[in-house]
Amino acid sequence: MRPKRHPIVRITLLVTGILLFLVVAPLASPLPGPGGTVIAALGIVLILRNSRWARHRFVRLKARWPRVGAFIDRILVRGSPKRRRERAKQVAAN
Repeated sequence: MRPKRHPIVRITLLVTGILLFLVVAPLASPLPGPGGTVIAALGIVLILRNSRWARHRFVRLKARWPRVGAFIDRILVRGSPKRRRERAKQVAAN
């Protein structure tokens, strides 16, 4: 388990994620290359890591639309789905 961050650091990271996702990514998306997508993904990662409300909404989205949730997990390279897939493989092998 990771240590708790200071509230000011957490809020700063959350605001940075929101700005990246809502302001910078749309401005960078017309430029050549995948810059807007990468910036949007980084913003989403910062938001999910620093907002309990956003994590709760993300879990509800994954429960309602599992295929979308699995796709987002693959894009964000989250650790929990990797562990879940490994556990499923181990159970299937036994």
